[in-house]
Amino acid sequence: MSTSDQGWDGGEPERLYVITRGRSGLAEQTTFDLVTLIVSRAEPTPTMQPEHAAILRICGSPLSVAEISAYLRLPMSVVTVLLADLLAEEQIEARSAVPQAILPERALLEAVMHGLQRL
Repeated sequence: MSTSDQGWDGGEPERLYVITRGRSGLAEQTTFDLVTLIVSRAEPTPTMQPEHAAILRICGSPLSVAEISAYLRLPMSVVTVLLADLLAEEQIEARSAVPQAILPERALLEAVMHGLQRL
């Protein structure tokens, strides 16, 4: 197995450091969770970092951050740094997953129950 086939589990911390230019996902202002959906808003350019270009190519239709991490075989911390770069340059759009339904207030539910019991 060649070194490039080992991916990020193969003990290549230097490669990850180069990809993120020494930045960590914890320092980024924008937070992405595993289910945040990412959609490309631009096409990759020849001068673009290869990992940025790969994200733009695979996100033609919405993909979660977890899926992007799996496809690129990169840790989530690295992927979130790359996504923050692309979001800052408005080359991707980040969409939160489907929000939980907003439940009505307890008092309203009790009033409905009492009204139904009176019928």
